[in-house]
Amino acid sequence: MKLEFNGIKKSFGEKLVLDGVSFSAESGRAFGLLGRNGAGKTTSIRILMNVFPADGGTILLDGSPIDYKKVGFGYLPEERGLYPKKKIGEQLVYFAELNGMRRADAVRSIDYWLDRLGMTEFKSKRLDTLSKGNQQKIQLVTALTHDPDIVILDEPFSGLDPVNARLLKDVVREVISRGKLVLFSSHQMNYIEEFCDSIAILHGGRVVLTGELHDIKRSYPRNRLTVRSQEAEKIRADLLREGSVSVDTVEDGGLILTLAAPDMKNAVMSRLTSNYDIDEIAVAEPSLGDIFVEYAS
Repeated sequence: MKLEFNGIKKSFGEKLVLDGVSFSAESGRAFGLLGRNGAGKTTSIRILMNVFPADGGTILLDGSPIDYKKVGFGYLPEERGLYPKKKIGEQLVYFAELNGMRRADAVRSIDYWLDRLGMTEFKSKRLDTLSKGNQQKIQLVTALTHDPDIVILDEPFSGLDPVNARLLKDVVREVISRGKLVLFSSHQMNYIEEFCDSIAILHGGRVVLTGELHDIKRSYPRNRLTVRSQEAEKIRADLLREGSVSVDTVEDGGLILTLAAPDMKNAVMSRLTSNYDIDEIAVAEPSLGDIFVEYAS
């Protein structure tokens, strides 16, 4: 499947929230929809899910308007949307039936995802007896039980400890491998960088950057090298004495070398590996966090 936003516009009263938003995403891959608070991410998601219509533009799936009777959506909201006083199993079945599942099929799917997330023992408990992280996992089961075509994950790792975050990573990879179209919205750039093949950054209701993350990173000047070595201080002192390369020390004890021109890269790398005990040397690409700050500030 290919999802396309084409010139989407939306205003609330006199406030223009989306001003010609355009991007595309494909199934079997993860897409990151990024932006600061108020940039238009939530409005874009709600228009995609047909909560309310756009004022202009089109959203297409494989070249045609979305048939909401045939295309299933799974949504993990940033804010919890389940009933805290109800038993978990009962409300999971309820939401699955709302999404068109037969009860028997819903129970089988719920049991699979509860087991997958290590939550089977909580099936008969009330939601408000669970920790914040476990409530997040139950919310995810709600989003996945009905086998949706498009999965939207809004701050999916919020409140999760490292063990549960790793488990959720495995689940997300499974969903992607099933050929689903997965949209991430998050402020945690490390997770977006880990999962997403392509991104769109919104700022002030407009897309200010979109494309393949790999290509975006490679579009930056490749005149910076990251170096890790037990001889880092000696390398730093030698290079600074020569004055041909700018050297910065980073938090983990590594070095960032800034060259006068990208075509110096191979010569400098060859020289360092020949004269010092080098553990790692590579082109220093900007992180997604760096790119986000540049475009969303």
